[in-house]
Amino acid sequence: MSDKVTVLVAGSWGTALATVLAANHSEVYLWTRKPEQAAEINEAHTNHHFLPGIKLPGNIIATTDMETAVSGSKAVVIVAPSSGMRQVAHSLKPFWKEDMLCIHATKGFETETMKRMSTVISEELGCGEGDIVVLSGPSHAEEVVRLCPTTVVVASPDESRAKAAQGLFINNDFRVYTNRDQLGVELAGALKNIIALGAGLSDGLGFGDNAKAALLTRGLAEISRVGVEMGANPLTFSGLAGLGDLVVTATSQHSRNWRAGSMLGQGQPLNEVLDSMGMVVEGIRTTEVAYAISLKLGVQMPITDQIYHVLFKGRTPRNAVEALMGRDRKTEMEAISQETWEQWHS
Repeated sequence: MSDKVTVLVAGSWGTALATVLAANHSEVYLWTRKPEQAAEINEAHTNHHFLPGIKLPGNIIATTDMETAVSGSKAVVIVAPSSGMRQVAHSLKPFWKEDMLCIHATKGFETETMKRMSTVISEELGCGEGDIVVLSGPSHAEEVVRLCPTTVVVASPDESRAKAAQGLFINNDFRVYTNRDQLGVELAGALKNIIALGAGLSDGLGFGDNAKAALLTRGLAEISRVGVEMGANPLTFSGLAGLGDLVVTATSQHSRNWRAGSMLGQGQPLNEVLDSMGMVVEGIRTTEVAYAISLKLGVQMPITDQIYHVLFKGRTPRNAVEALMGRDRKTEMEAISQETWEQWHS
């Protein structure tokens, strides 16, 4: 079998995953739409716009031709922004083979349809959602490319596919666990970006560690509440894709979502924040989708509700905090019923 692996596309996270794969496989093809980016990767072995100062392995080969990128690969890893996922999967379709392992590592929803990325990809490729493996967990690209110890999870209801993805990536610097709860892993990876925006807002307002700790704790309860309502295993939200990714995304200056929230908390308008970022902030689109999901399912997501009103309805961050602190008195354990936990333990 070919040892070739393909990554679509050449952003910071896609390039970082290509670097992991290059340590395990002889050929890693990295697809990009931009000829100048492909030339830089092939000639200088850098991707300066996304990962400045990083030298890439020589066995990463960049190309703008989808057929060249995919033909003969044993696995395709899709790392497109959520807004471009359908188009990338559609472009992949003519060269897709059923025996190729398909993994995606994108944390978001398709805004117009509120669909998860595995749904979008399966619709375009004409395969089942369970044929797609989801990769998620606490994994900043800036640290992965420097070979900092990183641990992630790969999820699919098809255990053989999850184990194949585990074998594709795992090495001494990049530890990989498997999980059969594809839905929960995907939801956790997307929804934690909303809470990371909130953590940035809190820091931008200068509220300190107490406020942020409370926000992360109640944010995790909120994510778990809607996830369980949608059919996910509650234990997934205590794992790498849930608690692990939430902590790193909500506390690190590498996090685009935290940085965007921090700038908003300091009073910068959303359009100026987005212009200054230069990269996709998935949490903003995800907030819009999660707010709609909460209304559709009748599930309380108070943090998401307030961040939605800050982003899209002109509410000030300080007023949003006042609204959260002034909510009716609650019991802490009402987020998930005991019956739900018993159902999953039985």
